[in-house]
Amino acid sequence: MNSLTLDKKQGEQARNGEDTYALVERIRAGDREAFKSLACLYQKQVFLLAYSFFKNREDASDIVQETFLRCYQKIHLFDRSKNFQNWILQITKNLCIDWYRRQHSRENRMTGEKSVEELNLSSKTSDRFDRASDLQTILTEGIKTLSDKQRLVFVMKHFNNLKYTEISEILNIAVGTVKSLHFKAVQNLRTTLSPHMGRTA
Repeated sequence: MNSLTLDKKQGEQARNGEDTYALVERIRAGDREAFKSLACLYQKQVFLLAYSFFKNREDASDIVQETFLRCYQKIHLFDRSKNFQNWILQITKNLCIDWYRRQHSRENRMTGEKSVEELNLSSKTSDRFDRASDLQTILTEGIKTLSDKQRLVFVMKHFNNLKYTEISEILNIAVGTVKSLHFKAVQNLRTTLSPHMGRTA
């Protein structure tokens, strides 16, 4: 899958030509070019979801590669009555969780490090925020401080543009829980951003 280099022309063809389901049928028939076009359509959403887990571009890129490998292997299992984006993001989420659990359980045993949920965020200094003049940078840093579930819901809602019901389906949690996590994420980000609103650089 290291050969998964997607050029601009393929992406434009996928967006302007065949729809996702037509591409899926071509892939099932063994068309590798159709698979590259499909990857062009969804690689950004997959990357954003993976990046929300790891906050690391290299790890997120590895998950993107693994996601599309799994997608290719399991494309025959895709139910045409379902939403393809939700299906592939479900694969991404499962891969992220598996990787995260393996990596962090090992690191926590070695270092005694607490999980994100266990950290006392109020004790974290805001020096790096005070030095930042770019609100986008501050927002990015703020997202990193959210708990894993809050960060995941926020990214899926605002970067992947998914509805609460879609997030609920992908994460396999109640819609009410999704809304609650989103509300808490927004409140936490407001707290992070409020000291910087109206600041001049």
